[in-house]
Amino acid sequence: MSTITTTITLVEKPITTIAVGEKPTTTLALEEKPISYDINLPYVRLPEDANKTTHYPEYLPTWDKIWFDPLQPFEFNDPALRVKDKSKSKLLTPQVKVSHIQPSIGSIVEGVQLSTLSNEAKDELALLVSERKVLAFPNQDLIDAGPSQQQQFMNYFGKPNYQPVSGTVKGHPGFHIIHRDGNKEEIAKFLEQKATTTLWHQDVSYEIQPPGYVMLGLLQGPEVGGDTVFAATDAAYKRLSPTLRSFLDNLSAVHSSSKMIAHVRLVGGLVRKDPVDTVHPLVRVHPVTGEKCLFINGEFTTKIQGLKEAETKVLLDFLLQHIIMGHDFQARVRWQPKTIVIFDNRSTLHSAIVDYIDEEHGAKPRHIFRLCAMAEKPIPAASPP
Repeated sequence: MSTITTTITLVEKPITTIAVGEKPTTTLALEEKPISYDINLPYVRLPEDANKTTHYPEYLPTWDKIWFDPLQPFEFNDPALRVKDKSKSKLLTPQVKVSHIQPSIGSIVEGVQLSTLSNEAKDELALLVSERKVLAFPNQDLIDAGPSQQQQFMNYFGKPNYQPVSGTVKGHPGFHIIHRDGNKEEIAKFLEQKATTTLWHQDVSYEIQPPGYVMLGLLQGPEVGGDTVFAATDAAYKRLSPTLRSFLDNLSAVHSSSKMIAHVRLVGGLVRKDPVDTVHPLVRVHPVTGEKCLFINGEFTTKIQGLKEAETKVLLDFLLQHIIMGHDFQARVRWQPKTIVIFDNRSTLHSAIVDYIDEEHGAKPRHIFRLCAMAEKPIPAASPP
């Protein structure tokens, strides 16, 4: 997702060790003052009266003082590969209506409550996400089921992700909370330097096994605006010439969280994990569809191995612009109350659209959560020697 919430802190020393998920973590003694680090709008303060402007105060970001060790390699079995009934009859029952946003990407699924799905239906859901890339589910009771049930649902699709600089739901470090309301001065200052609030990216691509399936849940949003745009990176790859595709197939790129960590530390923000630098293929193979997908990131890709800095910049700029300009392989999701979106982080790039800004008051209220399910190590397009 596009927003990372953190705090201003004074770090003292480790004081205790607690268990989070499967690994031990260390609690730190910190003095906090909340700010928000947002990929689209960095360093926006969390309003002191935020609890008065949200419908879900229990989902306001909190900062559990936890240290996360590096992610270790783990076995991942994609639930989509378990599906034998390609018609997806357990998920797409007769009362379900599927409306496509665009012919090749994005669908709105009505008549399904995610909270009631059987394991077979969840497998079919994973297959449908892999095929359509972005699914929007309006009017979900899972929104009101609480963080434990929401996290449990996503755990079916992969290992939880714990963000290094993110505000979370208290006691649930897998949540990444996006809350924006007001912030007029910070937004004006940001737009003095930037021409747009969009930044195309995949979530957490710097990890050794990045997220495959990602859930976004809208708690509160403006009546109009705040859409999320997705682009299909397999279609973007296919549009390139055979000569360029052959060249890209053999390249690898460095994905790094160092810039994000450094920025947060510069302003005294809470950091829960050391920077991660990982080499991934520039073109990855989707494990379910078999399609080749461009794997680049406007925020975290820092270098293409074997190329000079100027060459890296030219190639990355070209590929990102190619994806951004590809409106014929994009889908724009318009949010409605209690909508849940599940998307495939392996075959898409996305960007939040921060267009709900009032010149007098700043940003209108928008409150959303993200949960990531970590997946396989990206499969390179090039055959091993």
